[in-house]
Amino acid sequence: MLNIKKWLAFSAAAAVFATACATAASDDAAEPASTEEAATTVPTEEPTTSEATDDQPEAAQGVLPAGPSALDDMRAGEFPAALIDIDEIISGGPPPDGIPPIEDPVFLPVIDNIDILDPAESVVALEIDGDARAYPVRAMIWHEIVNDTVGDVPVTVTYCPLCNSATTYKRVIRGVETTFGTSGRLFASSLVMYDRATESLWTHFDGRGVVGVLAGEQLESIPAPLMSWGDFRDAYPAGQVLDWTQTGVSRPYGTNPYTGYDDPATDPFLFRGDLDGRARAKQRVVGVEIDGVSKAYALEGVSGGEAKATNTEIDGLPLVILWKAGQVSALDTASLDAGQDVGTVGVFNPVVDGQTLTFAAEGDRFVDAETGSVWLVSGDAVSGPLEGTSLERIEHIDTFWFAWSSFKPDTELIES
Repeated sequence: MLNIKKWLAFSAAAAVFATACATAASDDAAEPASTEEAATTVPTEEPTTSEATDDQPEAAQGVLPAGPSALDDMRAGEFPAALIDIDEIISGGPPPDGIPPIEDPVFLPVIDNIDILDPAESVVALEIDGDARAYPVRAMIWHEIVNDTVGDVPVTVTYCPLCNSATTYKRVIRGVETTFGTSGRLFASSLVMYDRATESLWTHFDGRGVVGVLAGEQLESIPAPLMSWGDFRDAYPAGQVLDWTQTGVSRPYGTNPYTGYDDPATDPFLFRGDLDGRARAKQRVVGVEIDGVSKAYALEGVSGGEAKATNTEIDGLPLVILWKAGQVSALDTASLDAGQDVGTVGVFNPVVDGQTLTFAAEGDRFVDAETGSVWLVSGDAVSGPLEGTSLERIEHIDTFWFAWSSFKPDTELIES
């Protein structure tokens, strides 16, 4: 049954907090949320990229098309066909960038700031060519987007509280670098972004251009999972952590404006359609897609104890899901460091030098049966014959079932 007290508390908070996907964001006050109908599923056809089609000529690299802004008019006649039903893109309340992205992020060295966060707090973990950065969810929950450059790669790091999903993309389209902002709109209770080069609309969950002159484009995704601060600093002591005191705006960082939102007995906010009944809407899942084949692993099935390893496969390709206790939910209690323990998940290709490794948990670490090497949840071997080896990270999304099943309606659900 719906937890009435928690739901009423969340609804009241959502109406006044200037943040996140469904609430207005200004420095002074929030706008009321829209009550328009939200979407339930996303079309399953593959998005068009820069390859030529019958309706769209081959995209010229280094050149972006000109045209109207989708922020002003989503139905402009000059646009290619929208990838989703425009009527299902709803206002969450704020104007574009009313939820302010972080444009010039400032970082601190991890080694000098070990205790800057509680070890169990969530961060978005991104590593490119040895440049490792942690984006604390205490900042992401209030900003949703960080435009950054990591390992010389221009990226946009995103987090949507309403679907509890973190995704990162290379912010280059047809060879042109741009930045992304928050549109103030939602699709399937998920953040809708816009690019500042053309003001086309993009779905955060899968990086597709869905409305505007760039409808049909696909951003290149980069694995950047949620991770506990303790696990990040253990894996990347030479890394950096975003300084949330240097964002340029004032927010009550460390607090959760969505108290009780991850209660699985409640329904998602601003989601008005039919939910996939194979699981509870807010069942936490680990979503993985390889070559168009997607699976959602119920968190309850891949977690337990101090740590757990799940050796599995998708479409014949081996993978291992590592789970370790010690990361708290950012969407549970009023304080981000006091939520229920949901743990940290890593998904990896277990093949090293042509050999498929089989993993098991030992305490809060992992050991492969083939070499006896010891591994962290980050996929890094810290002792044994393979010390210094890092497993290839497979992109996954830690999210709620309603979000994954909306964007991946043909997904298989693995409950145990």
